[in-house]
Amino acid sequence: MAPVMTETAVSAKRAQLAGKSGIFGMLSNKKTSLIGLFASLGGLVYGYNQGMFAQVLTMHSFKDATQQYAAKTGIQQGMLTSILELGAWVGTLLNGYLADRLGRRVTVLVAVVVFCVGVIVQACTVNKDYVFAGRFVTGMGVGSLSMIVPLYNAELAPPEIRGSLVAVQQLAITFGIMVSFWIGYGTNYIGGTGAGQSDAAWLIPVCIQILPAIILAAGMMLFMPQSPRHLMNTGREEECLQTLARLRGASTDDILVRIEFLEIKSLYLFESETAREKYPHLQDGSLSSRFKMGLYDYMSLVTNKSLFKRTTVACLIMTFQQWNGINAINYYAPFIFEDMKLPGNTITLLATGVVGIVEFLFTIPAVLWVDQIGRKKILIAGAAGMAICHFIVAGIIGAYQNSFEEHRAAGWTAIVFVWIFVINFAYSWGPVAWIVVSEVFPLSMRAKGVSLGGSSNWLNNFAVGTSTSPFVAASTLGTFLFFGCITTVGIVYVFFFVPETKGRTLEEMDELFGDTGMAAADAERRARIDREIGLLALVGVEAPESEKGIIDSRHDEKVIEATAEPHTETTAEQ
Repeated sequence: MAPVMTETAVSAKRAQLAGKSGIFGMLSNKKTSLIGLFASLGGLVYGYNQGMFAQVLTMHSFKDATQQYAAKTGIQQGMLTSILELGAWVGTLLNGYLADRLGRRVTVLVAVVVFCVGVIVQACTVNKDYVFAGRFVTGMGVGSLSMIVPLYNAELAPPEIRGSLVAVQQLAITFGIMVSFWIGYGTNYIGGTGAGQSDAAWLIPVCIQILPAIILAAGMMLFMPQSPRHLMNTGREEECLQTLARLRGASTDDILVRIEFLEIKSLYLFESETAREKYPHLQDGSLSSRFKMGLYDYMSLVTNKSLFKRTTVACLIMTFQQWNGINAINYYAPFIFEDMKLPGNTITLLATGVVGIVEFLFTIPAVLWVDQIGRKKILIAGAAGMAICHFIVAGIIGAYQNSFEEHRAAGWTAIVFVWIFVINFAYSWGPVAWIVVSEVFPLSMRAKGVSLGGSSNWLNNFAVGTSTSPFVAASTLGTFLFFGCITTVGIVYVFFFVPETKGRTLEEMDELFGDTGMAAADAERRARIDREIGLLALVGVEAPESEKGIIDSRHDEKVIEATAEPHTETTAEQ
């Protein structure tokens, strides 16, 4: 049986036994779903921090605390805003090592501690340097949380609800953005909205984010389970099986639990065997060898022709996701809306708050329908909608930029099209760009490929945050024209160079990127391992006649051991 056929057989058997998927599957897996929802507090913290600073920047008390540093747009304000993204990039780079070395739960704890230190430094602000240092350190925590929480959720969730549960992270991010906008809108009233405004107006939005972070850290250490995947990676098979059984509310003999356990074991053996084959001279387990293996794998993403094509798609998709202007809106909406001459800072913040609402609500359709419609269609439709909105807003600004006070309707029309722009991003490029990045790489390079795509996301996020403020200071009209043109180029790029990844097999992805069979070889190896450990026998799939003799003579003992109770490890849980 071909590799893809064995993979399909395992999936089909599991789906037959599991039954429900999506939202109904989440309801039938209440314990796992509740754990995943709790872990998504990390996404809420990330989203809150993304939106909160846009509100704080416009407050008189914050401008006074930073010695008027934040009072005007420009490159200095851009750096003040985007230094968090630079810190997040550093946190993302450290995250992969920490997650494997310390475990997922402890890594979340470390990220929360770093995050809280950064928030405390910002709360002690007496000048701009405190904000710079605090936001950089906070960003390191945010960057780590943005990667570790989806990883943790993916490793806890059963396959039939994994996509839905991981998508909750994106919803949590947009919910955090929405909450931050409205908290900023409310605290703006403390002590008045003009000169003499209380410091509490900006201190409350900055400090309140510590609360969900601490709740997340406490929950992780007190009652959240360790990742089954991490337990397998550290040789604790018995704990892995027991954890899976508790998560699924079943016994260790339950066939679904056994299938999932053997799938985790299969992936672990696959990665170990791949590493031994590629780097036989680096198998001593030392820190130096592990570092070199990781470095060589990252280098191959650029030096290998097929992998380079995939890397280009991943990095450029993230580039266009940032340069379509969404974070320019998230970070600087109050300043952009001020140019529309809305009456008073309160109305400006109110208009900004609607951005958070529509971004949250219109992320939901992507979670429900992305697998039915396909990736390219959604990306192209979303980019077209965003580009049209950019050009319409630019046209309105060009016509009324010196007379918005006399033409309030024109100002509100421009704001409505900014909201429509956010809607188009929320259902398309927000979640779907990450899906494409996760699907273009072959199995053996997926983790490092996705991390490189995430790195591209944060670096471009930093560049957008830094440059938008001087853009707006120089010309709001030019800012919207620029983002409209970049988004249009994104449409062309997706149409001609990004393959449709929905429903593609590994072999088809090989053909799309001109590979010589890397993904097909990965699939063959994975299928062989599935047979050796007894996974295919468990789901009722027989080995091909040409392989039966080899498997029977070489792997009977492995099959019996894998399908029996796994051995108990004495290592203490990390």
